[in-house]
Amino acid sequence: MPDLELFEDDEPIEIVPYHPAWPSRFESERAALAAAIRDWVAGGIHHVGSTAVPGLDAKPTIDILVGVEDLESSRPCFGRLATLGYLYAPYRAEEMHWFCKPDRRRRTHHLHLVPIVSPRYRHELAFRDYLRAHGDVAEEYAALKRELARRFRHNREAYTAAKADFVRATLDRSLADPGLEQ
Repeated sequence: MPDLELFEDDEPIEIVPYHPAWPSRFESERAALAAAIRDWVAGGIHHVGSTAVPGLDAKPTIDILVGVEDLESSRPCFGRLATLGYLYAPYRAEEMHWFCKPDRRRRTHHLHLVPIVSPRYRHELAFRDYLRAHGDVAEEYAALKRELARRFRHNREAYTAAKADFVRATLDRSLADPGLEQ
C-alpha cells in the first residue's frame, strides 16, 4: 500500500501548543505559491488544518489547501512546486495531489492541490471554519489529538484514522450550522 509506505519512517507525532507565528509562516508560503503557480489556482490558497485555528494545539506543520480545476490539469505545476522545495507524494491520489516540505521524514509544510468541485475541498474549509467559530469543539479536538499522539506516536495512519469519527461529526455539525458559510 503506497499510503503506508509514505509514512513508515516519519518523525514521531508531536502535538505542541499553538504558536502565534503559524499564520505568518502560512502567509509567506502563500505569497511564494501564488507567484509560482497562480495559473493553476482556481479556488484560492488557504491555511487549513490545526495550525490555522488560533489557540489550537497542533503538529507544527503548516497545512495549505490550493483549489484547482481538476487533478489532471494541475500536474504541470509540479515542477514549479519542486523549485519551492515541495516533494510530491502519491497519498490519496484519487482525491488530491499531496506534497510535503522539506522531506517526508521532517515536514514543515503539507500542500494539498484539490479540485474545487470536490467534497474534500469544501470539507477542509468547513472543518477549519467550524473549529475557529467553536472554541469548545477546538479544545475537545486538541484533547483528542494529544491522546492519540500518545497512543500512536509512531503510526500516522492510525493517528489519522482514529480522528475520523470526530472529524466526520464536526463536519456534520458544520453543515447544520446556519452561521457558517458553506
